[in-house]
Amino acid sequence: MTLAMAGFALQDLIHKMLTNFIPVSQLMIYFGVFSAILLSIIAKIKKVPVITTTIFSNKLILLRTFTDMLGAVFIITAISLIPLSTVSAIFQAIPLLVTFGAALIFRETVGWRRWAAVSMGFVGVILILKPGLDSFQPSSLLALLGVIFLALRDLLTRRVKDDMPSLTLSIYAFIGVALGGIILIPFNGYFVILTGPQWLMVIATTSVGCFSYLFVVLATRSGDVSVIAPFRYTRLIFALILAVSVLNEHPDNLTLLGAAIIIASGCYTFWREKVQRSQ
Repeated sequence: MTLAMAGFALQDLIHKMLTNFIPVSQLMIYFGVFSAILLSIIAKIKKVPVITTTIFSNKLILLRTFTDMLGAVFIITAISLIPLSTVSAIFQAIPLLVTFGAALIFRETVGWRRWAAVSMGFVGVILILKPGLDSFQPSSLLALLGVIFLALRDLLTRRVKDDMPSLTLSIYAFIGVALGGIILIPFNGYFVILTGPQWLMVIATTSVGCFSYLFVVLATRSGDVSVIAPFRYTRLIFALILAVSVLNEHPDNLTLLGAAIIIASGCYTFWREKVQRSQ
């Protein structure tokens, strides 16, 4: 899980660097198409079906792909506009939003302790966004929208039947990312011709992103989810290291405090879920 989070942080860094040269729409199309092709090759090797007869009739899978597409549109656009450290800090709120959505949408039982943790996590998000202050960046709301859609994706994933391979779901998710890039074309302008190093960056972010996903699947299937889930927060540590050392970003104290509150709230939520299952 830690290796996967390091990979995702590196993927975000490459996305940030690429958006300095090419439109977000072009990046999303290349990233989505190449990732879908790479995962399809892996699926072929593992004899996992890429095309199933139920994919177009299953509303949950279609809705999951749609939320994944919108999440990518907002997150990658936010990465292109605001500091990577800010996006990564907001990204940590996904587990808390999943807990909130599970109670609100699916009527899952959430005790007062976890509600308190979720509330504190939202306080952390507000500290990162800094509404009303001079340092408030409206584009950070795009990252928040992206996180909301990705939390919805995770909630829908819980309802997808186990007979649908994770690899197949991910292939369609990346196709959704490419479709999101196509939708953005009218807003992002013309495509540009990539240089050799830029093509290498596209290939690198595709490879890193796909294999990070496979590491997540391997970790979730071979370990206790309640134990490994908190290690998702190492993504922020890697992202901060890369943002400071490579991009020369300097996240302010409110961003760091907000991120710390979100991580503490999320870890407490994971712990309470483990206690509830044990009871």
